[in-house]
Amino acid sequence: MEEEGGSSTLRVLVATDCHLGYLDKDEERRFDSFDTFEEICSLAEKHKVDFLLLGGDLFHENKPSNSTLVKTIEILRRYCMNDRPVQFQVLSYQAASLQNRFGQVNYEDSNYNIGLPVFAIHGSHDGPTGVDNMSSNDILSAGNFLNYFGKTDLGCTGISKTTVYPVFIRKGKTYVALYGVGNIKDERLNRMLNEPHAVNWMLPEIRDEIDWFNILVLHQKRKKASPSSGVSERLLPRFLDLVIWGHEHECLIDPEEVSGMGFHVTQPGSSIATSLINAEAKPKHVLLLEIKGTQYRSTKIPLQSVRPFEYVEVDVDPSDEATIHAYLHKIVSNLIEKVRETTASGSELKLPLVRIKVDYSGFSIINSKQFGQKYVGKVANPQDILHFTKSGERCKNTQESTNSFGEVDTNDLNKQTIEALIPETNLQLEILHLNDLNSALHEFVNNDDSMAFHSYLKQSIDEAREPGKKPITKGRQGSQNLLTGALSVLESDDEPIESSDPEESGSSQQTGRKRRAAPGGGDGGSAASAAGRRKTDLASFQRAPKKEDDADASKERRTPVAPGRYGAVIRRRG
Repeated sequence: MEEEGGSSTLRVLVATDCHLGYLDKDEERRFDSFDTFEEICSLAEKHKVDFLLLGGDLFHENKPSNSTLVKTIEILRRYCMNDRPVQFQVLSYQAASLQNRFGQVNYEDSNYNIGLPVFAIHGSHDGPTGVDNMSSNDILSAGNFLNYFGKTDLGCTGISKTTVYPVFIRKGKTYVALYGVGNIKDERLNRMLNEPHAVNWMLPEIRDEIDWFNILVLHQKRKKASPSSGVSERLLPRFLDLVIWGHEHECLIDPEEVSGMGFHVTQPGSSIATSLINAEAKPKHVLLLEIKGTQYRSTKIPLQSVRPFEYVEVDVDPSDEATIHAYLHKIVSNLIEKVRETTASGSELKLPLVRIKVDYSGFSIINSKQFGQKYVGKVANPQDILHFTKSGERCKNTQESTNSFGEVDTNDLNKQTIEALIPETNLQLEILHLNDLNSALHEFVNNDDSMAFHSYLKQSIDEAREPGKKPITKGRQGSQNLLTGALSVLESDDEPIESSDPEESGSSQQTGRKRRAAPGGGDGGSAASAAGRRKTDLASFQRAPKKEDDADASKERRTPVAPGRYGAVIRRRG
């Protein structure tokens, strides 16, 4: 794809929920996640993007197997380590926003040749746990394979507070502030977003002369899909231009404007089906995002390596059970034949996933495993082709809260929590706060973290010894020098950004070790040039929606944003 708009167009490939290592012990489906992830990396290479952005759940488990880690590192090494020049700069103080002890993006390390930088946040499956608050993303970050951001240390206090430090990126005359919020328990994040000043969003210090394009990457349940426990888009700050929403597996990749909020939301969905439901049967895509100034263009790219998945819902006549068997077998055969006809010639034919949702009111359940024996070697999931449900209000809630195997998903049911049990028993907690006890139990059960209670207890004791002092992340320095490097870079605009496109640069591609790309353009600091950046010759670019600054819009705003400035005390707007 030929690049338009010159060296000021920042090109980003966006993917979420790759779930590497999913079903790694299944002989048929163990390589599905890796095949798709390798295709994503090859698309990034093909379209010559500046970096790959991952929106959480890179791994399916918090502690992936050695085999999963090795395959992931092999793919990243194959596509990310090369001599291709990196054409953008990171302007912000990197130690504050990147979770590594070296305090810099991976392509600036002189010991490595990084041609495709990867930026990633953690999700609900691969989030940090344990005494040291580590995740599998920390392993890849320590190996210099990706840039891990959006990791928050909420401490062990009753009222959680956090500061979100963005990654400031510059390419030519385009300035992007990339915010990341890794997965936090939905209930806890909801409380924080509704609590004034609990979430502080750091803003760039230079805002009058430069137009910033603000992106937020987060990984949470979305209120649109989970009304009872999701996070609402209306709790997010209004200064954002684009929100990339991870965790939800349904592909709703076309950006949608949130009414009255002034930003767009894109939901790329998962790159692999981990639940056999209707939402997962939709075609999978990744998003090519092109940003120039304060305008952007989105292009969805279909993934070709995804295993075919056919999903249908049927109603059957319960009067004759013999005909029911024959009818269901006919449906499965037709779906298998449909997959064969739609598969492009010359491409590898993977055994399809087939799921039939059957209303069994009026007749007994068919043994699904016996039914699927006929299709061993013909479908990838012969043991769970059929999913039985009953119609009526009596089982409406149960149907909505079932997972891919027809079992009840305890995460979506109204279950009793520690918060409800403690008041009933009149217990007085003296060491751990109620919210922290609930979080520790959640990590112990869902993430198999045997050190969860010890970790929260240790943090609580440390804070009791030094009240008012928040734990400092290892390797993080003070915020007084956050913009020092950025200011020095903005003042020296005498060297153009090197380009890997011969048509754009007029010369052959340079090879060798790369450092931070030099800034482009000598008028980046003036107000006149800032106004000029709003003009573009790309007719298909999409202008970020205007912000609503009127008094009525301010009243509707539920969560006051506490903006801060790099290198200064956090300031709040009145």
